[in-house]
Amino acid sequence: MRILFFGRGVISTQYAWAFEQAGHTVEFYVRKGRKEAFGSRIELEMWDARRGKKLIKESWNVTLHEEMLPNYDLIIVSVNTEQLPEAAQFLSTAAGNTPILIFNNIWQDLKSSIAPLSMNNVVFGFPGAGGGIADNRLRGGFLKMVFLEKPRVGTEHMNQLVKECFESAHFKISWVKDMQNWLWNHFAMNAAMETEVLKRGSFSALMNHSDSFANVGLNMREMIPVLKARGGKPDAISRLLTTIPPALLGTLFNKVIFAKGSLPRLFMEYNNSNAGFAVLEVVREAKKAGLPLPRLTMAFENTEHTKEI
Repeated sequence: MRILFFGRGVISTQYAWAFEQAGHTVEFYVRKGRKEAFGSRIELEMWDARRGKKLIKESWNVTLHEEMLPNYDLIIVSVNTEQLPEAAQFLSTAAGNTPILIFNNIWQDLKSSIAPLSMNNVVFGFPGAGGGIADNRLRGGFLKMVFLEKPRVGTEHMNQLVKECFESAHFKISWVKDMQNWLWNHFAMNAAMETEVLKRGSFSALMNHSDSFANVGLNMREMIPVLKARGGKPDAISRLLTTIPPALLGTLFNKVIFAKGSLPRLFMEYNNSNAGFAVLEVVREAKKAGLPLPRLTMAFENTEHTKEI
């Protein structure tokens, strides 16, 4: 299968490497000027957890294009959430009828988030991976599980194509019945995390404060009315975050989910992205609904986002 990844970010790069290892042809579309800036190689230091826990360290040759070439079997889009509208606009004319996997965090309703792309040409999913890129060196990794929406009427053939692609590379698929609600809950959880990152200064610092995850639970509780106001409902993880006492939740995250040496913790520690966009989007939504978010709003004090709220 010939697969095009939109952008050469940390998620795209890791899955592209895994697909190439499985025998697929993988290429990247990048913006003008990025091909020269990125170069034809990237240094990998990432954990592959599909079959146990294996550290991959290699200098990997990549194929980059600054124009959209024809005849791809699948296009995979995993970009910063704020970049998705621009990517969708571009692909609406450049992708033709090529099936597209939107492998992304999303806070808008699904249809408007990809406009003017057609829902009939898109499958939504979410990765089980993380990390960061600095100085052309990727540090991160991926788990065995990926999340894909169950087929909608008319997308069955595309879901099958995406399913076969991931399974050929030995990933396991978790099928999501209501992808819209799943993504809303995940985005809110991300905002709860980013609120603490704004206070601590980095994802790595978040991991090293014992009360960070107790606060994540409190942040999530504050956002549940916003989630409900837009027609969403708390899923199992959101209910976990909002019903377990904060101190116990902090212990659970620090000692189990993000225990020292665990892959989820390493992925967070390697994450060098700028936090704040998810928090800003939730705060804006809360203002529209007339709902207070004091914990999230306070996190913006003395940051570059202060004037935006």
